[in-house]
Amino acid sequence: MENLNLIDTFAEFKELKNIDRPTMMSVLEDVFRSMLIKMHGSDDNYDIIINIDKGDFEIWRNREVVEDGMVDDPNRQISLSEAKRIDDDYEVGEEVTDEVKLIDFGRRAILALRQNLTARILELEKNNVYNKYKDRIGDIITGEVYQVWKKEILVLDDENNELILPKTEQIPSDYFRKGDAIRAVVVRVEMRNNSPLIILSRTSPVFLERLFELEVPEIFDGLITIKNIVRMPGERAKVAVESYDERIDPVGACVGMKGSRIHGIVRELRNENIDVINYTTNLQLYITRALSPAKISSIKIDEVGKRADVYLKPNEVSLAIGKGGFNIKLASQLTGYEIDVYRETDVEDEEDVNLDEFSDEIDSWIIDTLKGVGCDTAKSVLEIPFSELVKRTDLEDETVREVLRILKSEFE
Repeated sequence: MENLNLIDTFAEFKELKNIDRPTMMSVLEDVFRSMLIKMHGSDDNYDIIINIDKGDFEIWRNREVVEDGMVDDPNRQISLSEAKRIDDDYEVGEEVTDEVKLIDFGRRAILALRQNLTARILELEKNNVYNKYKDRIGDIITGEVYQVWKKEILVLDDENNELILPKTEQIPSDYFRKGDAIRAVVVRVEMRNNSPLIILSRTSPVFLERLFELEVPEIFDGLITIKNIVRMPGERAKVAVESYDERIDPVGACVGMKGSRIHGIVRELRNENIDVINYTTNLQLYITRALSPAKISSIKIDEVGKRADVYLKPNEVSLAIGKGGFNIKLASQLTGYEIDVYRETDVEDEEDVNLDEFSDEIDSWIIDTLKGVGCDTAKSVLEIPFSELVKRTDLEDETVREVLRILKSEFE
């Protein structure tokens, strides 16, 4: 096994792994010196010259010339007669420098050397990948789907580094096949079993924030600030934005002409419904905007308990709650206040009956479930179509039918 064979291994790694030249030279020299120390106990009388450009290296050993028969350490001393075979001019006490061929170390030592070199370069590459992505947490990565498993997707970046997109970090309606291009944000980087584990996410609010930065130049330039983002991935999101320049309409800039800017984001998020609202320190106005598109009649705010009682007209309640209760949940998360929705009682509603009046016929937990979706009276339940009521409450079909029968009988 010649020098060239070993250097070919080294050159192959350098080409594939993009490790900088000084680091590779240092690793190669360390590997050789480790072998010398293992064989001779020290390496201080050896000089190692590495030429990456030519793809070769040289090992030179320095030994002291001693009288014949006085050689105690063949690694550090050379007899006068042997030295003169190299050059007739050598005298006792002088230093002889001769080249040591790799083949002289023996086949076993060379094999161990190659294995050590391979292990060191792989370790170095793992550390490089870890450090690279640790600095990129919060950045969007574009990669290629390499393998799709039940619980995660393996993604390769442009340098063939392996990234993981867990099922829990995928939008429910995401569907990818091998070879598909994919965009996600780096949310976590850790070392597991001495290998870097890079976790991606498409459900993180940070992903939505980065998409806005890509689509809206004013956000990227700092003219518009995103104050808060909350998401129900694949369903709905609310984004509060603010501009310090009165000439800029932050909502209009984010949406774009005829929705041109936000449409790209919506498509990327599998048609996630995105509400962009103006941030304000006026809490009452902020909660009102957060519950958009519902129109609020009045609000009572408990700043100590972080609660807000919101009163709306009967036809606005379903808008405030939203499909699956997403609108009110996101509004609560966005503002930091627990929001309770109440129907305003008009004269025409005087005949309506509070749900608590049916506690002898309907279980209390069912009544609490109905209240949780904004229904606190009999008519407010009856106004909602059967299928929509099942979806909102997540109650069994038979349970909902029985509730509707009881409530209808009250008005018959």
